Amino acid sequence: MEKGLILEVKNLTVELEKDAILKNLTFQVKEGEALTILGPNGAGKTVLLKTLLGLLPYNGEIKWKKNIKIGYVPQRLPFIKDIPLSVKEFFKLKEASEKEIQEILFLLGMKDSYILEKKIGDLSSGQFQKMLIVFALIGNPQVLLFDEPTAGIDIGTEETIYTFLKKMRKKKNLTILLVTHDINIVYEFSIHCLCLNKKALCFGHPKKITPEQLTELYGGKVKIYEHRHD
Repeated sequence: MEKGLILEVKNLTVELEKDAILKNLTFQVKEGEALTILGPNGAGKTVLLKTLLGLLPYNGEIKWKKNIKIGYVPQRLPFIKDIPLSVKEFFKLKEASEKEIQEILFLLGMKDSYILEKKIGDLSSGQFQKMLIVFALIGNPQVLLFDEPTAGIDIGTEETIYTFLKKMRKKKNLTILLVTHDINIVYEFSIHCLCLNKKALCFGHPKKITPEQLTELYGGKVKIYEHRHD
């Protein structure tokens, strides 16, 4: 693997029940980068993350840097809310120290320790999503995979999560792969962007993506609003 790379994907093809979900996908990710995987619903974004995690069969090559530790925040885990655990008990499944948990909660803007005593089922959607992010960060992974980390939460919480991710990437030199269908958040957050609709339609710096490529990606004209999360 080339020096500085943390992930190298070559000619990746994924078929599920004889349906081609991803076709001949090739891209690279450097250490400390933030890569946004952008595309419409059904584009194969979640399938790509699960394949990178080794959860799905594939053809082609996936090479991670040796001994890499990966954290993962899935799009939805509705069944967890039915588990009769407190937030603290949930974190202890990873044998996390209370100091480590408190530090991550503080960075996420959750400064009141009472959140640790709440039952998972009593959390708001924003609190629940933040809990999953804390869980993924326990153990200091070098790579974080996020599947729609702000799906179904309010704008204020969304701003907090993206600000947090940006801060953590700079502080710990984290490599972040973020899946979304919302182009409006990629400009301030991403170093590179992969436009995906079963195959790669573009790859590069977000500001170099052309309106024509976005039209091809989404099948129509797209309005872009640059959000800032400083």
